[in-house]
Amino acid sequence: MNLQHNRIAERCQVLKLDRMAVEWPAVAADAARTGSTMADFLERLLEVETDAKAERQRQTLLKLATLPTIKTLEQYDFAFASGTPRAQLQELATLTFVARAENVVLLGPSGVGKTHLAIALAYRAAMARIKTRFITAADLMLQLATAKAQGRLREYFNRAILGPKLLVVDELGYLPFGRDEANLFFTVVAKRYERGSMVLTSNLPFTQWGSALADDTTLTAALLDRLLHHAHLVQITGESYRLKDKRKAGTKPTIKTE
Repeated sequence: MNLQHNRIAERCQVLKLDRMAVEWPAVAADAARTGSTMADFLERLLEVETDAKAERQRQTLLKLATLPTIKTLEQYDFAFASGTPRAQLQELATLTFVARAENVVLLGPSGVGKTHLAIALAYRAAMARIKTRFITAADLMLQLATAKAQGRLREYFNRAILGPKLLVVDELGYLPFGRDEANLFFTVVAKRYERGSMVLTSNLPFTQWGSALADDTTLTAALLDRLLHHAHLVQITGESYRLKDKRKAGTKPTIKTE
């Protein structure tokens, strides 16, 4: 490496142009080979650096999203899950609902792929450089209760509830909330109302949400009013995804009885 190369590398380091420092010799060689103008050369260098920064941002946001795994809409077996509204999900995949601070509620029995779809929407949002957070309803309640007990509830809301542009809460209704938990969850929905999008999954129809919210019909009605005012309801029907391989093999699960 000659002295000029060293000086360029040092200046790139000062300006935090990490990718440009590595890629500029190859870009310069390509420009010389093709007879590109100086403006073309500079534009290409800037593209290299901005693309690299965008990718770093995507990876950071993906880490902050705390997804349990990576799932995509392309991986979802719509052929098996014939009761899944494909056109509606493809529209939601454009993420325009996030820009409009609208909600998405995925309802259906256990095993039909609600969590897969919720993760897929969260992953797509992170890749679009939208600040996203994924959490189960049980973990959310645990963290809220801990923050409240430690006197950090306002801080937690500002950081974890209001901070993400898209908040995904999975498995609402699998474990019923107590009175305090129901009040905390209502506060989550109320504070995000018309300020940020939520994606929720539940195996319960809305008529049974009261049973998951401390049997408080007034609170449940107020929560649903805010949640569904600007919402997309995705109703999924069909058999459990987890039984897919057994069905293909021509077998059915058996239930042991004592």
